[in-house]
Amino acid sequence: MQKFVYFFGNKQTEGDASQKFLLGGKGANLAEMSTLGIPVPPGFTLSTEVCKYFYDNSKKYPETLKKEVETNLEKLEKATGKKFGDTKNPLLVSVRSGAASSMPGMMDTILNLGLSEKVVNSLADSAGNPRFAWDSYRRFIQMYGSVVENIEHEKFEHLIESIKDKKGIREDTDMSAVDWQEVVKAYKKLFKIEKNREFPDDAKVQLWGAIGAVIGSWNNARAITYRRLNHIDETKVFGTAVNIQSMVFGNLGADSGTGVAFTRNPATGEKKSYGEYLMNAQGEDVVAGIRTPKHLDSLKEDNDKVYEELIAIFSKLEKHYRDMQDVEFTIENGKLFILQTRGGKRTAPASIKVAIDLVSEKLITKKEALLRIEPEKLDQLLHPTLDPKAKSKFKLIATGLPASPGAGVGQVVFNADTAVDWKEEGKKVILVRAETSPEDISGMDAAQGILTARGGMTSHAAVVARGMGKCCVSGCESVVVSEIEKKFRIGELIVSEGDLITLDGSTGEVFLGEVPTVNPELSGYFGTIMQWSDEFKKLGVRTNADTPRDAQVARDFGAAGIGLCRTEHMFFQADRIFAVRQMILSDTLEQRKAALAKIFPMQKNDFLELFKIMKGFPVKIRLLDPPLHEFLPKDKADIEALAREMGITVEKLQDKVDSLHEQNPMMGHRGCRLGISYPEISEMQVKAIAEAACELIKSGQKIIPEIMIPLVGEFNEFKWLKDRLVPIIEATIKEYKVKMTYEIGTMIEIPRAALTADAIAFEADFFSFGTNDLTQMTYGFSRDDAGKFLKDYLDKKILADDPFKTLDTVGVGRLMKMAVDLGRLSKKDLHIGICGEQGGDPATIKFCHQIGLNYVSCSPYRVPIARLAAAQAAIEAENK
Repeated sequence: MQKFVYFFGNKQTEGDASQKFLLGGKGANLAEMSTLGIPVPPGFTLSTEVCKYFYDNSKKYPETLKKEVETNLEKLEKATGKKFGDTKNPLLVSVRSGAASSMPGMMDTILNLGLSEKVVNSLADSAGNPRFAWDSYRRFIQMYGSVVENIEHEKFEHLIESIKDKKGIREDTDMSAVDWQEVVKAYKKLFKIEKNREFPDDAKVQLWGAIGAVIGSWNNARAITYRRLNHIDETKVFGTAVNIQSMVFGNLGADSGTGVAFTRNPATGEKKSYGEYLMNAQGEDVVAGIRTPKHLDSLKEDNDKVYEELIAIFSKLEKHYRDMQDVEFTIENGKLFILQTRGGKRTAPASIKVAIDLVSEKLITKKEALLRIEPEKLDQLLHPTLDPKAKSKFKLIATGLPASPGAGVGQVVFNADTAVDWKEEGKKVILVRAETSPEDISGMDAAQGILTARGGMTSHAAVVARGMGKCCVSGCESVVVSEIEKKFRIGELIVSEGDLITLDGSTGEVFLGEVPTVNPELSGYFGTIMQWSDEFKKLGVRTNADTPRDAQVARDFGAAGIGLCRTEHMFFQADRIFAVRQMILSDTLEQRKAALAKIFPMQKNDFLELFKIMKGFPVKIRLLDPPLHEFLPKDKADIEALAREMGITVEKLQDKVDSLHEQNPMMGHRGCRLGISYPEISEMQVKAIAEAACELIKSGQKIIPEIMIPLVGEFNEFKWLKDRLVPIIEATIKEYKVKMTYEIGTMIEIPRAALTADAIAFEADFFSFGTNDLTQMTYGFSRDDAGKFLKDYLDKKILADDPFKTLDTVGVGRLMKMAVDLGRLSKKDLHIGICGEQGGDPATIKFCHQIGLNYVSCSPYRVPIARLAAAQAAIEAENK
């Protein structure tokens, strides 16, 4: 019989940290901590197999589950000396989610389950604290009502605020037992209005309602969004576990409390515990940001003994897990309990520093350190920060907590939907909330930064923002937010929706207007990680660069050459577009050559600059690829202006534009087809490349030009062009009296090229996968139009990822593997790389390593990401 329920909390503990795919991360770690002797309230875990069974079997539970739950409830009653549902000695429990991959705040939690009208009075008597009992009961009704019964959370909040206003009470902590009784009465009345029945008093009914809600929350909108944003593969990590744990109470009085802490600073990586807590509170008060908590260091004054015990547990957990931990704790009547530990979400700077420090402390190896860092997070380090010199010129309007570092500039919006809509319109936004909730996940992703009036450094906003790499300022108490009026106030100042503000997540400062930024200064830790990456990676990393600036940025980030220079981008520059248009509008070969002669010195200079910056590294230059009509205007006014400029009639120009029009230009007269129709264009470009290279070689520099013929689908296309280009290169070498190694190869971007790669390889010196076009032609998706329907494909799980961002390894990848194998049958040492947009995607890089490519090429700012991802691919392959 399959086992679905596992106990934890004493010598009967079942399971350990290695079983996170079965018990979820939370359940596995609760079992592990119990075995380590850490004070964990006992409980039991419904495995992820229950969730999987539930969704696979029309939302029904396994037949044996109820009996297993009853058996484990009895175990829990014995472990605690209390009885579930009993009015005299009640056992209260929390019901929490816990997937294998941490998803903080995205799924549901219910505390104080088991309370009823009779039980709450018994709890008040046994605790000698009626206020605590009624506070706990109102929390339970609110959580159960919103989580299990889907009553809007705001309706409960409105009731409590109305009662506080009526009584002139500001803080929840000032509410008396009588006040909470009044809130409970109002909550139950609301429940009956909403659900047309009484609030359930039966503890077993409550428990199964909560279990169903937690399992159901696996597929709520925010959890689905979080998995998509964090690339959590549901085919490997499916379902949440359900953790049912005996309650310990942080709201019993002044010597009780609750908190969240990290064993190291999650923003900077500093080796110092970092956290927050509230006395006389429950856990949701801290993470939800409803009250602004105290810094962990203050716990020394509130309870020095508990503080020292907590720090000792932090050390024990770090050494055991060999990683920074995120810990939830509760203090009940002066006694410490640990409710959860997990690997802490951290910023990119913290990821790097923690990884390097753990190697120095001999807790992990270099290889393990590299595997601990998410390549995508390096992006946070590579973008501008606020210019410290410019900040003084802008109005500082507020200061909050520096919850997540970085700079955020944008227009103010007050809800997640607006943030998403405005981003789709091309606007940059700052999401401003009183406090964020998990429902805000899509808006947080769309925003440049997040500003909250309430909440601390471990609030939902702070934790999720750090995980996303978003700038966040939290707990900015001078900010009074009115979502209804779409404005916030700071004293007399009013900031409305659409106004520009700037956030400095590193200092907690909020400025009016757009503060200028400066390029980041990368720390020595970053250099160390790049050095370690280069030690282990097998793939080379090049860049896609068309300008000297891009090439220099890429070299500074460690690119070992250019994998794609798109020469058409050079043609669009202001100093040559006129000559390019003259060439296109020419009626004869002589006229075209005359126009190309004007472009030639400019092209040669382009290549000279790129070769100089690359200093001996290979430079792969793609010959002209797009159709000629892209260089001509389309609007009537622009056509008239160009006709005047060129001294021709509007009619002639319009006729030429019309003649170049194609029904499907992406599959039309472009790439090598253009070179075959107008070989003089390719000949001019190749001569410019050859002269630039020979000139620098003659001056003593090492230059390796690689000439790439685009859009080849037929062997004879490649051979026809190569036979015309090689004599030009050889003549130039002879003219300059130098020795030069060069290569002529092709992009593999048409499926037929992959299928006939063995033939093409007889003539080609290299292959480079142009995965943008290869994806387009394999799927039959127009990459310019696919955005209209790809969102539906992702939302409906027809596709796991956008194939233009992450390579489709099943279809497109199979063609690539075929091309690699066929090409190397004809030419054993054929050099093969990738230069499509996916070349900077970590999952794609792993696949490129697996099929034996020599290098990847990506945009300049993704070069460090690619270097780390390439190292991870090599280490993971070695581990297998």
